[in-house]
Amino acid sequence: MRHGKKVNHLGRKSAHRHALLSNMASSLILNKRITTTVAKAKALKKYVEPLLTKAKNDTTHSRRTVFSYLQNKESIQTLFGEVAGRIANRAGGYTRIIKLSEVRQGDAADMCLMELVDFNDLYTKDGAAKKAKTRRGRKGKKEEGVEDAKVVAEAATEEKPKKAAKKTKKEE
Repeated sequence: MRHGKKVNHLGRKSAHRHALLSNMASSLILNKRITTTVAKAKALKKYVEPLLTKAKNDTTHSRRTVFSYLQNKESIQTLFGEVAGRIANRAGGYTRIIKLSEVRQGDAADMCLMELVDFNDLYTKDGAAKKAKTRRGRKGKKEEGVEDAKVVAEAATEEKPKKAAKKTKKEE
């Protein structure tokens, strides 16, 4: 039984599975979109998303760490150059799996299209600006609240002398 086992072995030994995921991740990074089975795409998502997160920080250590997974210099250059620039403002969820209506003829496996989210221009509106970067932590909210309170307090102090000046004009 497979109680609590989180890794889909994909019918392969571990070395074969690591080589498969490495090659698929390199293809995804270079081509931005690949067609594969749903099971492989779900396994690839768990494999490639931590690498994409690590690519946001362009240091020698992160490059070496990612290279140990991918073993492909061209995909490393693309990942740390073009891809990292596009995903810099995204907090996670760099890939999208779109299930296709077709099945593979040989074994009737469900097929899907896996793509990098920020490279599909069909879902973005041409005139729409990207949303502002948001933090999920509380620290950012407190800072914004303090700034808003300061602005309100400044506006209130500016309005009080104006009102006092208007009253004096009416009294005269």
